[in-house]
Amino acid sequence: MINEMSPNPEQSEFHREEQKNKGPSLSWKCHPATRKPLVTIAVTLFVLLVTAAVFYSTDSRTFAVLTLLIMFGSLAKFYFPTSYTLTDEGIIIKTTTQTLRKEWSLYRSYYPDKNGILLSPFVRPTRLENFRGLYVMFNNNKDEVIAFVKAHISSETKESIQEKENK
Repeated sequence: MINEMSPNPEQSEFHREEQKNKGPSLSWKCHPATRKPLVTIAVTLFVLLVTAAVFYSTDSRTFAVLTLLIMFGSLAKFYFPTSYTLTDEGIIIKTTTQTLRKEWSLYRSYYPDKNGILLSPFVRPTRLENFRGLYVMFNNNKDEVIAFVKAHISSETKESIQEKENK
């Protein structure tokens, strides 16, 4: 008989964290490279072209490999999938190199667009939110994500913060 309370050693830390949350949650994976195969091919060809140009202009394999690693590393969010989990406590984002956990209390406003939603720590739009905010990409679940975020970053919270700023 399997005890449901004991953690399964085969489960990843991400899934164990997800099971700890008692309220409703929303989980999905987003992999931009598989969404648009033609763009993926074009980006890959560009990376290889730049690597070849560096090799032929410097005659250095070291610089060419370094160029390839830097360009590929900077595009890791594009090439590798990202897992998103929204819970009552906050947001869990798992990439190939890190797991990021943020609480809802850090965010005061949100701005959806066609590809995702920007969670901002500021009440009003500012240029800093692109650096301090968190962008969550959709994967054919735009309405569910917006509804979940709206439930946790409510307009009441925005209004109470604005009242405090005005005093």
